[in-house]
Amino acid sequence: MSLLGQLAIILVAVAAAAILGERLRFSAIPLFMLAGILLGPYEPFPSAIVEGAPLYLISELGIILLLFYLGLEFSLDRITQAWKLVARGGVIDLIINGGLGFLVGVALFGVTAEALIVAGIIYVSSSGIITQALFDFRRLADDETDMVLGVLVFEDIAITVFLAIASALAVGQTVSAGMITARTVIIIAFVAAFLAASRYLPKYIDRVSPKIERDRLVLASLALVVGSAALAAGAGLSAPIGALLAGILLSETEARERVERHLYGLRDFTAAIFFFTFGLQIDVGSVGEIWQWVLVGVVVAIGGKLVSGYVAGRTSNFTRRQSFTAGASLIARGEFSLILAQVAALGVALDPSFRQRVTSFTGMLVLVTAVVGVILMRESRTVGRAIFGTRKPAAQPAVSEEGPS
Repeated sequence: MSLLGQLAIILVAVAAAAILGERLRFSAIPLFMLAGILLGPYEPFPSAIVEGAPLYLISELGIILLLFYLGLEFSLDRITQAWKLVARGGVIDLIINGGLGFLVGVALFGVTAEALIVAGIIYVSSSGIITQALFDFRRLADDETDMVLGVLVFEDIAITVFLAIASALAVGQTVSAGMITARTVIIIAFVAAFLAASRYLPKYIDRVSPKIERDRLVLASLALVVGSAALAAGAGLSAPIGALLAGILLSETEARERVERHLYGLRDFTAAIFFFTFGLQIDVGSVGEIWQWVLVGVVVAIGGKLVSGYVAGRTSNFTRRQSFTAGASLIARGEFSLILAQVAALGVALDPSFRQRVTSFTGMLVLVTAVVGVILMRESRTVGRAIFGTRKPAAQPAVSEEGPS
């Protein structure tokens, strides 16, 4: 089938998924993924779509625009005010979820490179799925969302360093402290440079942007977003983080509302393709061979995020319900887990049995945590009230008939 024919099938599938999600009053993210599974290359479903470079390019643009829009909602001042949440939430998340993931890996494979890769797969949340859910459920203004965003940024930076380590171990290379330090310094310097630019460049952008017509503004904005993503990837950081920083750069400019309005449709289209492409990579037919891995991985992945989010929230003076919501918001695993699985599948120094099964295991982990995470995120307030109850109003002082004393 031609590329145009495949694109037509994809558009029909994601449009149907979006309509069904709206009718069910449910996020369309799992439905987009399900459409990808049903139309993807794996048995027992008929193979209608083959993932290729054009589809991957649209998918990559989808995750970039999602993070760009998230950046538009968070000004530099809001980010800097929340730096304690970033540090505290990120470290707690790393210790609990990275530690639990490593324990699972050790239980399955011993103290090996395979165990370290499993730790990364279980540790990192999905920026794409969580960002889209935050938009869908209108949670961007919630107090705990700052901590959720902070954890995602911390994870993206941490997993970038981790990915370099995992890639070296997978092919049998030696990992040195110097290599880790150099990569970390480059990443921190890149982020710091972008945040500094976000402090000084907006006033110059505001002098130029009112004179730019709509079509040129769209092209200029896309050039900024994609260029920032490419620079981030070139610096060893993830491309979505570059897009997030580009959004922060424009968040306090007069052009922000125009950019949001003009790119909104493109964001939704490419994001739908991103989640559909996710589904193409999931092989549900292999679950019989790895169901024990999946069962343990899912329990640890969901439980770990709920615990880490709750602990981070409570230590940051959030209420119990807000802390539970933060943990529920971080459950979904996604793009980085799949990337790590692909690195492992090509790792000639790793156990052959692990290499054959890691992609299927990760795909099922992503699918289950994405569905559970989106549902629990939507219902987190209801569940929180059921678990923790509602606050009783403070007792009012008695007032006599003569008036207050």
